Amino acid sequence: MKIFLTYLNNCKIPIALWILFGLINIIIGYLYQVPLERSILWLALCGFIGIAAAGFHFYNYYSSHKELTFHQAQTHVEIEQLPSSANLIESDYQALLEKLNAAFSHLENIKTQNEQEILDYFTMWVHQIKIPISALHLILQDEDNDKVSEEMKEQLFKIEQYVELILQYVRLGSASTDYHFQKVDLDAIVRETIKKYAPIFIRKKLPVHYEGIDQQIITDSKWLSFVLEQILSNALKYTNDGSISIYLEKNAVVVEDTGIGIHPEDIPRVGERNFTGFTGRQHKSASGIGLHLSKQILAKLGHQIKIESEPKKGTKVSIVFDDKQMTTE
Repeated sequence: MKIFLTYLNNCKIPIALWILFGLINIIIGYLYQVPLERSILWLALCGFIGIAAAGFHFYNYYSSHKELTFHQAQTHVEIEQLPSSANLIESDYQALLEKLNAAFSHLENIKTQNEQEILDYFTMWVHQIKIPISALHLILQDEDNDKVSEEMKEQLFKIEQYVELILQYVRLGSASTDYHFQKVDLDAIVRETIKKYAPIFIRKKLPVHYEGIDQQIITDSKWLSFVLEQILSNALKYTNDGSISIYLEKNAVVVEDTGIGIHPEDIPRVGERNFTGFTGRQHKSASGIGLHLSKQILAKLGHQIKIESEPKKGTKVSIVFDDKQMTTE
C-alpha cells in the first residue's frame, strides 16, 4: 500500500491534468450543447485506457523498486546488475553511478596498495630488528653476571614481543590479511605458549598449572596462538604471587591468575582501543593494545572473549569457541 501511495504521489501531475482536461471536456460539451452521456462516455473510455496504461506502468515501477531493494541488501553490486533505465534521466543517473564507481575502485586500489606497502615496510623492519636482538642473545650467553644476564634476557624478550605486536597490528588492519582455518590441536598451542613464556615463569617463581587438553578446534592456529600469548602475557604481568592455571571449561580455554585483578567498572571496556583502566594506570608500561587486537582477532575467527575478575583476587579470561568449531576427531 505504501508503494502504491508513493506511486500516486509521483504521478500527481498527470492525474491532475487528466482531471482538468475531463472538466474542460464537460464544460465545452455543455457550452456546445453536446449530450452529457457522450461526454461521460468519452471520459470513461479515456479513463479505462489511462488506468490500463497506469497499471502497466505501476507494474514496472513496482518491479524496479523490488529489484533495487534486493540489491541494497547485497554487500557488493555491479552497475550492470541494476534495472535498465526507462528514460533519459535514469540513463544519466546510471552514467553518473558508473563514473563514481570507477573513481571509488581507483581509490580502493590506491588504499590497498598503500596498505601493502606499509605491511611490507613493517615486515622488513621486524626482520631487520630481530638481527641485533639475536646478536644480543648470543652476547648474553657469555655474560658472567647471571642476575644481570637474566634481567637483560627478559627485557630482550619484551622487545621481541613489542616488535611482534606492532607487526600483527599492521597485518590485522591490512585488506590482504587472510585466515587459514583448519583443525588445530589446542594442547599443542597451549604448550608452545607456555614454553615461550617459561623464562618469565621461572624468574617470577610462578607455578603454572596445566594438565593437558584433549581437544581440537577449527581455527587459524597462528592468530589463536597470538591471542593466547597476549592473555598469558597479561596474566604474568599482573601476577606476582600465587599461580596461573590454564584449562578447558566446557567450550572455552581459560587462563586464570591470582593477580591484582580488574575493577568491575573497567571490565566492560577491556579491549577498547587505548583503554588501560585503573590497573593499567598503575603500570606505566600498559597500553591496552594487546587485548584490543585480541578482541578483534577473535571476532574475525568466530570466537569470543569473556573476562571475569575481582580486585586483589585474580582474573579469569576465557576464549569461547562455538560448538560447531570444536571437534575431537
